[in-house]
Amino acid sequence: MKSLTMKSGFFRLLLAGLLLGPGLGGAWAQTVISLDSAEAQTLRRHPRLQQSDREIEEQRALKRGSFAPANPDFLFSAPTGEMWAPGVVQTIDLPNVYRRQRQAAEAGITLAERNRDVSRASVLRDTRLAYLNLQFAEAQVRQLTYQDSLFRVLRLATERLFTAGEITSLQRISTDAEARQVTVLLQQATADRQAAQRRLSLLLGRPAEALATSTDLSRTGAELAQTGTALLSGLPAEDSAALVRSPALAAATQNVALSQSGISLVRARRTPALTVGYQNQAFENSAVKYRFQFGVSLPIWFWTYRSQLQAATARSQAAGYQLQTQRLELSTQYEQALADTRKFSTSLAYYEQTGLPQSRAIISQSQRLFRAGEASYLQLILSLNQAFAIQNTYLTTIRDYRQALVELNYLRGE
Repeated sequence: MKSLTMKSGFFRLLLAGLLLGPGLGGAWAQTVISLDSAEAQTLRRHPRLQQSDREIEEQRALKRGSFAPANPDFLFSAPTGEMWAPGVVQTIDLPNVYRRQRQAAEAGITLAERNRDVSRASVLRDTRLAYLNLQFAEAQVRQLTYQDSLFRVLRLATERLFTAGEITSLQRISTDAEARQVTVLLQQATADRQAAQRRLSLLLGRPAEALATSTDLSRTGAELAQTGTALLSGLPAEDSAALVRSPALAAATQNVALSQSGISLVRARRTPALTVGYQNQAFENSAVKYRFQFGVSLPIWFWTYRSQLQAATARSQAAGYQLQTQRLELSTQYEQALADTRKFSTSLAYYEQTGLPQSRAIISQSQRLFRAGEASYLQLILSLNQAFAIQNTYLTTIRDYRQALVELNYLRGE
């Protein structure tokens, strides 16, 4: 009778712990923020985007100065040998030179805009990953808080059963070890959550706030499975078609266009320029002293222009190879992200359909069998650990799947 009473009391404590659920967690002052709000705030405040805006302003200012004739020469000369007289000489390039300078300036503006698109995509990716990491850390804290509270109940009940002589010393030590291990894991998860909060708050420009996400990651599995399936079914067969909107690829392509504009500009500068002057060219008693003069500036220092053309050509070739390298790297990253997405899609489907329901069934049946005396104490502990391992792996799968989707969308320019 005493044994049955002790085991019944033990089970009531255990059941109370199970009914607490994985929603426990210390309450503290937090600011709840959604992913859309986090993205909007980051785009407004991130210094990388402000830097990109200033770089665009710089290129636009350079475009306004694309018509840049050489400085005029103010001279004093004595054409008759009798007196010094002031004059001015201005060298003007042919219109083609200024047109090429303007085209190069426009290409520079476009490149700066493409680089801003790259920065925007990178900032959004960083924000989404930081938000996801905070969601995962919060879910882990909730899960481990549940486990910790349960094993605290188990440890308390074990002490009572050991005092009553109902269990062995090995069972008591095993329970204590399990409980302490879960406590350590909870402390680590809490530290990870604080680090994730700090990371997200820094990205949002709100470093003093303790942020919290608006969605429980563990409850997004079904919606994630639908989103991932729809995305995978709509992807083109060729990676070149999938990457056509990649901002990094667009920036590398525009860099090639800018370098080609540089070649055209160097070639245009190899043409002669016009020289116009207004000087005193007469004697003292001449009726018209100041007269215009016209001439041609010849690019006779050929080695200078040849070197400039060689440098511009090499720069264009380097930009072309950079584009090829960028395309190769993006294709490799895309294939890896696509493989990860498909892999985690399969894993998530398993846990949604089989793994997670099994973990709930393991917890339910293990307590029922233990209460009926059909399962031993150690079998109960092993069953609970197995169920919690499945639930933790489920959380990790959701996180990894979302990370793969974030990377895939980033590479696609979404």
